Amino acid sequence: MAISAPSGGGKTTVCNALLKAHPELRRAITCTTRAPRGTERDGIDYYFLSPEEFESKRQKGEFLEWANVYGNYYGTLKSEILSRLKRGEDVIVSVDVQGIASIREQSYRDESLRESLVTLFIALPGIGELKARLAGRGTDSAEVIERRLNTAKAEMETCGGFDYILLSGTREEDFERAQAILLCEKMKRVRLAEGELESFLNSFR
Repeated sequence: MAISAPSGGGKTTVCNALLKAHPELRRAITCTTRAPRGTERDGIDYYFLSPEEFESKRQKGEFLEWANVYGNYYGTLKSEILSRLKRGEDVIVSVDVQGIASIREQSYRDESLRESLVTLFIALPGIGELKARLAGRGTDSAEVIERRLNTAKAEMETCGGFDYILLSGTREEDFERAQAILLCEKMKRVRLAEGELESFLNSFR
């Protein structure tokens, strides 16, 4: 499942809650050139790369998606997702709208990604709510917050291309709704392991 939201929209919070509740999920750790915030750790929250390291991986085609966001580069390594999907693992990743578009484009060329991809957009009830959340984080200047709000307006206009749109409420409500989507997707017939449905039906014959 690929989850996106405007900056400050709560995608990381939702991902962390799902991972805590579902140990079978595997989080795809993304790369970034920005500095760590607070207690963030390399290899746990992000892979923190220098601009030179990031560019080297980009030139080698190692990223499934990448983007320049507010002057910092972010990207998802192919190895973080494709290798796990081929092993039959469930993977969750938190990326921006540009990243979702790139992953969707890549899915046209990779069968395992195409069959597994589910996109979820967390939408805020209004720009005022998003501004309050960004200011509440205390990590951005007023100028940066204004840039993020302008970007968020553009991102909201693209949410119609997502499989699911979750109108954000409280943290608990966002988690419960995202979990319902996750469980619904896992129960789809097309996602059952080979022979699993036939085995189930045979138990009633």
